[in-house]
Amino acid sequence: MEIENLKGVGPKTLDALHKLEIYNINDLLSYYPFRYQVLKPEVLDNSDNVKTIVGKVESAPRVIFIKRNLNRLAFRFITEGKIINVSIFNRGFLKDKIQIGSDLTLIGKYNSKTNNFAASDIRLFKLEETLIEPKYHLIKEMKSNLFSKLMGQALNSNEPVVDYIPLYLNKTYKFLSKWEALKEIHHPTNLTLLKKAKLKFIYEELFIFMFKINYLKYKKSLEHDFLKRTNKEKEVLDFTKNLPFSLTKDQEKATQDILNDYIAPKRMNRLVLGDVGSGKTIVAFIAIYANYLDNYQSVLMAPTEILAKQHYENIIKIMANYDIKVKLLIGSMKKKEKQQILEEVKEQKIDVLIGTHAVLNENLVFANLGLVITDEQHRFGVNQRSSLQNKGQKVDVIYLSATPIPRTYALTLYGDMDTSLIKSKPKGRRQVITDIKKESELKEVLQAILTQIKLGHQIYVVAPSILDNEDNELENVNSLKEKFNQAFKGLIKIGVLHGKQKPAEKEKIMQDFAENKYNILISTTVIEVGIDVANATMMVVFNAERFGLATLHQLRGRVGRSNLDSYCYLISNYEKERLQVLKESNDGFYISQKDFELRGEGDLFGSKQSGDMSFKIANLQRDYKILLQVKKDSLEYLQELLKGNTHSSYYDQIIKKIDFID
Repeated sequence: MEIENLKGVGPKTLDALHKLEIYNINDLLSYYPFRYQVLKPEVLDNSDNVKTIVGKVESAPRVIFIKRNLNRLAFRFITEGKIINVSIFNRGFLKDKIQIGSDLTLIGKYNSKTNNFAASDIRLFKLEETLIEPKYHLIKEMKSNLFSKLMGQALNSNEPVVDYIPLYLNKTYKFLSKWEALKEIHHPTNLTLLKKAKLKFIYEELFIFMFKINYLKYKKSLEHDFLKRTNKEKEVLDFTKNLPFSLTKDQEKATQDILNDYIAPKRMNRLVLGDVGSGKTIVAFIAIYANYLDNYQSVLMAPTEILAKQHYENIIKIMANYDIKVKLLIGSMKKKEKQQILEEVKEQKIDVLIGTHAVLNENLVFANLGLVITDEQHRFGVNQRSSLQNKGQKVDVIYLSATPIPRTYALTLYGDMDTSLIKSKPKGRRQVITDIKKESELKEVLQAILTQIKLGHQIYVVAPSILDNEDNELENVNSLKEKFNQAFKGLIKIGVLHGKQKPAEKEKIMQDFAENKYNILISTTVIEVGIDVANATMMVVFNAERFGLATLHQLRGRVGRSNLDSYCYLISNYEKERLQVLKESNDGFYISQKDFELRGEGDLFGSKQSGDMSFKIANLQRDYKILLQVKKDSLEYLQELLKGNTHSSYYDQIIKKIDFID
């Protein structure tokens, strides 16, 4: 069944589904809830806890209009023989549906002193037993009741679904069948079956991931006929001595790892994993220089145009005294410019090409490609990275990542790569002074922002969401812009950046900020990596408790990129103890370890990205023990397949799955 054929799906609903990256029934079925609300009838007491109560309406409801877009619905209610007053905001539209004598279920808090029940939700039925309701991350254009109806149709569609867990492992762990698990995760019968369904999908997602890791490692072991390299240690040492700064010990070690890979009888497949501002890029440039000495071409792919331009400008400076031809290839260039670069690359008139996704152009042909470098590697899919590598014969590959994770986890998650860690930072980098403020202390933060702006410096402000959210406490980029305009009386230039904007629009806003056309950039976590503005000296993060420590550390890393004193304010009324870790330390590896220990939920890699580390239901902190078991199971399964000891149908399914993982 096509998703367009579901009842209730018109052009607008279809567009909303596409925005949620739902294009077919299987996409819909695998759009898992992010949490569940468990409702069960409770006894009304004097505690300050949220309660779910049932009873009957005792008086006709009244709607009081407080101001535009704000109303209060009020009525009397009988529960357990007691009459209480009920009020709820912005539910005036329910007035005609609530009649005297109607059975209702109310969710909210009771104040015994005023005998008032402040409801947060009203259900137009009497709850008889425990109800488990799924909650989905949705957008403004997709209402939760419509989404639930569409999900119900999908669950009744009998659409073919593939179980990526081999049959014997399903039996070993007594997993639910795929359809049973789908029905339980979207329409839970009870908490026990819900737990089993979640375990099934967590295991399946991690199994696909770890099987891919093991499969790629196996494929690499079969490769031969590698590029012929010569030992260039002396030339590289001379090159590093001429740099305008000294390398740290970690940078020296990473460089040596790369030089050893060059002359080893295998293709280099190395991840350079470094903390924010640790200097991974110069290691990449040294690798490019060594590659050039053997007359091979290099290509470096970055996730954004501004980052690609940044790399281009930096390598031009570093290579100024060397006869190395470097060019930039980005999507916003004119067609004639691009064509000229394609011709020069093909004729080896270009030694180094820096670019964005534009370097994936099928018409781009290298004369003698020897090295592929992917910056922020988790931002690119497997197909994108392999497409670039296939532009040469047995090319060496380096991945750069600014996501510092403990070595133990790195060895598991990047099991098909060799890993170099860069922990120490170059001399001269200032530590960012971090403080935690409650919302009631916001005036102090606004004053600090004004002080920095008067000094000519710029500010990042991060909000956890783009648009109005179901959770009214969450700040969003638009509401923050309004508040900042009011606070500074419209005298300060403010830019807004978020993931829903078109790429060209995002690039323009980031470029304008880099050129100091905005005093403040209000953004979601899209600025977590990639934008390097030395003049930015302050990061302010609202609802900081919503982010993992690793993500907050990444955000903080956007400032302190010069010799200017820099600051980070975390705005939160909650979790001060957890956020204290950031106040005490600037060590990304330590912080990520604490993130694993302290945070039950969340995403180690920040907001979900389109790369390998984007999981729909699995969580690397919470599910690490499952990951270790899955690593063992998937390796054993692959080995049995290679020996011919097990049926290959599951193998074929998983290989197909690997082919379209992005």
